[in-house]
Amino acid sequence: MAEGKLPPHDIEAEEAVIGSLLIDPDAILKVAVSLKPEDFFSETNRVIYQACLALYQRNEVINQITLAHELMRQDNLEQIGGAAFLSHLISNVPTSLHVEYYAQIVSNAALMRRLIAAAAQIEALGYEASPEVEASLNKAEDILFQVRMRRELRDFIPIRDALGQYFEEAGPPTALREGEVPHILTGFTALDDFLGGLQRSDLIVLAARPSLGKTSLALNIARNAAINQKACVALCSLEMSREAVVQRLLASESGVDSRKVRLGRFGEKDEIKIMEASGVLSEAPIYIDDSPQLRALDIRSKARRLHFERNIDLIIVDYLQLIQGDGKNETRVQEISKITRALKTLARELNAPILAVSQLSRAVEWRASHVPQLADLRESGSIEQDADVVLFIYRDDMYFSAEDWSKVHDIEKEPYPRGIADINIAKHRNGPLGQIKLRFLSRVVKFDNLEAELISAS
Repeated sequence: MAEGKLPPHDIEAEEAVIGSLLIDPDAILKVAVSLKPEDFFSETNRVIYQACLALYQRNEVINQITLAHELMRQDNLEQIGGAAFLSHLISNVPTSLHVEYYAQIVSNAALMRRLIAAAAQIEALGYEASPEVEASLNKAEDILFQVRMRRELRDFIPIRDALGQYFEEAGPPTALREGEVPHILTGFTALDDFLGGLQRSDLIVLAARPSLGKTSLALNIARNAAINQKACVALCSLEMSREAVVQRLLASESGVDSRKVRLGRFGEKDEIKIMEASGVLSEAPIYIDDSPQLRALDIRSKARRLHFERNIDLIIVDYLQLIQGDGKNETRVQEISKITRALKTLARELNAPILAVSQLSRAVEWRASHVPQLADLRESGSIEQDADVVLFIYRDDMYFSAEDWSKVHDIEKEPYPRGIADINIAKHRNGPLGQIKLRFLSRVVKFDNLEAELISAS
């Protein structure tokens, strides 16, 4: 706080709020949710408003007599200036019609005081000179975030207003505003038809056993969203380095064998393809963080920062089980529960879908069919609970050889499904369950549409 300066406040607005409550008992309904006692700068006004809330919580009428009695009961009546001060508050407010406006003035001044307090806390962090610089930055961002969250209180609104906001913000599908991305398309026709794309504020979990292509599918979705829709994609790659991510994207985009790209063993023709692919990818708004040790707090902090600068449309986390806990001696199941809740909260906060890649437990291997189930999600049932959509990848050719397949199937009617991947929609909070098929091109680690038809639904 600057020397000689009082923090922001407006005593007249504070007194106008209380005066409005005294002349109109129903006015408390308009301000009780948004206005807190600590928002008042004047200790006197804070005590009086707290007494008004106490009456309100007991369903007692608020007027000069009941308020004076409540303050006397609390032994605060003389402290605030007695009944004469309550009369003064009433005489200064001719009408209660503007109580919400007065409350907003009081709330805004309180917000500015909290901002000043937050600045002091951040200053103290700086003076601590902790060697953990990133941790200090995260703490500073959290302090500011708490100030903002206090401001963004929500309340009940009539459906008429909700509908109005929906059509004002989203608009008809045929008349979207220029540059607006209403939902993120995966680039896989059948999957997009089924889900309607990846919906904003949704947590989507993509799960499979190792080597079935879950990372490849996540990268393909990132590429398709960024290049086809110009969507800003934030990729947290805890498993692979940025170099490995780039190699996969180059192989997928160029069509050059991924092994050649990784080892740098390719001819002149392939080099031309890779350079062309590099040109396409370099223009894509994809941002990669390959920090191997990330907590949910770190992901939130970094995503908020990028969102402020670039307005994120899609966040991909690869993968869920590698996110670290906060070190509070909890079990891994409890840690994963907190992590999934944090990711879901972040999706809502940034209004962007989060695609979280997840491992499956070994129970899949022990089952005769090997088809994943929701119970196979590794380490926590909260993954299933918090996710809006759960997608499983399953491939017959990873469990059955061509010879074994021919023993139990009519090859003419059911040819060996080499490279055919079933994408099972095992949970869909806002739609039906079902299955689609995609083709996996292992040579270039890429998924592609397979006639893009819905196979089944329930």
